Amino acid sequence: MPKLKSRKAAAKRFRATGTGKIVRRKAFKNHILEKKTTAKKRNLSKAVIVNDRDADNVRGMLPYL
Repeated sequence: MPKLKSRKAAAKRFRATGTGKIVRRKAFKNHILEKKTTAKKRNLSKAVIVNDRDADNVRGMLPYL
């Protein structure tokens, strides 16, 4: 059986935790940061677990995750 290729775009955006859950970054922290409060920017910096509805889709893109 040949090796499966992973989607490189997904590989750059998602990683797995020790328990096997998938983690992602939050959106809206790239630019236009002056008008956002410090608390909002700090909250956007935290990683968050991918929703269960999307997790199977991400696992399909990353077969060895």
